[in-house]
Amino acid sequence: MVVVVGLFVCRVFNMWRSPASHTSGLLRWSVRPPTLSHVSHRAPQGFCLFACPTPHRAYGTTATEEAALATTTTEDEEFVTKAERGELQPHNLEKLFPHDLTRAVSIRRQLLERNLAKQQAQRKVNSDTLTSATAKEGPALQNLPFRHYDYADVSGACCENVIGYVPIPVGIAGPLLIDGEEVYVPLATTEGALVASTHRGCKAISQAGGANTSLVADGMTRGPVVRFPSARRAAELKQWLAVPDNFYTVAAAFNSTSRFARLSSIKTAVAGKDLFIRFKSATGDAMGMNMISKGVEKALTVVADYFPDMRMLSLSGNYCTDKKPAAINWLEGRGKSVVTEATISEDIVKRTLKTTVAALVLLNQQKNLVGSAMAGSIGGFNAHASNIVTALFLATGQDPAQNVESSNCITLMEFAENGKDLYISCSMPSIEVGTVGGGTHLSPQASCLNIIGVQGANTHSPGANAAKLARVVCTTVMAGELSLMSALAANHLVSAHLQHNRKTPAVQNPKEHKLPGEYQEDEPPTTSST
Repeated sequence: MVVVVGLFVCRVFNMWRSPASHTSGLLRWSVRPPTLSHVSHRAPQGFCLFACPTPHRAYGTTATEEAALATTTTEDEEFVTKAERGELQPHNLEKLFPHDLTRAVSIRRQLLERNLAKQQAQRKVNSDTLTSATAKEGPALQNLPFRHYDYADVSGACCENVIGYVPIPVGIAGPLLIDGEEVYVPLATTEGALVASTHRGCKAISQAGGANTSLVADGMTRGPVVRFPSARRAAELKQWLAVPDNFYTVAAAFNSTSRFARLSSIKTAVAGKDLFIRFKSATGDAMGMNMISKGVEKALTVVADYFPDMRMLSLSGNYCTDKKPAAINWLEGRGKSVVTEATISEDIVKRTLKTTVAALVLLNQQKNLVGSAMAGSIGGFNAHASNIVTALFLATGQDPAQNVESSNCITLMEFAENGKDLYISCSMPSIEVGTVGGGTHLSPQASCLNIIGVQGANTHSPGANAAKLARVVCTTVMAGELSLMSALAANHLVSAHLQHNRKTPAVQNPKEHKLPGEYQEDEPPTTSST
């Protein structure tokens, strides 16, 4: 009772103190477990389940709030003018309003709107000479929401020069039976049919008794490049690092920088006078780039004691390799290396996936193996692994750019030992995920992690949550592979996209609306793009 009354008093005080600042949203988030309620259809804090409301005037605010906003806008004119004159740097607004970050965002938006209006006016002047399409008239930011969001979680951690946030629909696939545990998988995407298709794959795998996974390697990498006066000296360091005692010396320095960082290997390559050194380390439940970078800096100071003529050119020499296609990640792994497998009965293939085992085996061989080889693919021996990886990354606060290497995958299909059923596996050597750090602490993303059951650090077994998330990523990829390949084998790709990936009128009869995966025998299955 005391807590409820206290929260009510704080909320009333906050509204009285600054009715135009809309900081009530901040209070609402000040005491919160990461539950599904944070992904609400009422207040779009980044994501919403199944559908996001269309942004409208003031994005759902009342007339009273609109009047308060107008008052604030008038008061903020002074700051907008100072910014225009160069007397105030827009990126410093959060420092001016540390207790009202929404106001800082609002002022920055007003400044941007004014600058965009000037551009629009200039376009009109030059309209006769323009040959390309110009922007539509009207306020450019009117449909980009910015209120009802906890910018305290963003400032200094996730984004700079903030002007709002982009709500992305989040759908749910599953339950997916993984290692004997049912898991619901949140997917953030704007691609129609992707969630429905993945859901169908989850259904088939679960009907077949589930998938079994194995974590075969775990280690984030950082690959600095150092330079010497000669190639011989670079080769000498390479040989020095290969001596076990020297490795232990470097590892001791590396490990001293973190409770979780544990250097497991060092791989080197000489290129002229330069030596590329790939450090690999466990990083607990964090994705680990910052953690391992600290360790590398410390380790190189120890190496410099033995090689004083060494000069570090860059902490990252692209030998890691981060956010770029690279054979080294495909061959050596990076982050979590996971393999998942399942056996799908012939009956489930026919009944749920609407195709045959023979058709799937042949198509997988010719498309995912031969076709990818003909294209010279590196790690792309799959149908659409990156679709699922990206959707899961967006939902759970991972670094979306790391879908480049995290989507490395080879999908294999063959007849099971009984000669009738389907055996399928997905091997993904470089899944880069974490359940702490980055965007994982943002409330909507934390809610999605909580849906999976891996939000935050695992205090009993450090690293277990991130490992489980990697297993879920790999197995959900397999579900997506299974469904898309079935649709291709049955020639249902186009019809499925026409049904799920086109804007259509709202469903008139709720009784006729089926959930993803609920199809009649004569209906085409859903799928996503290849």
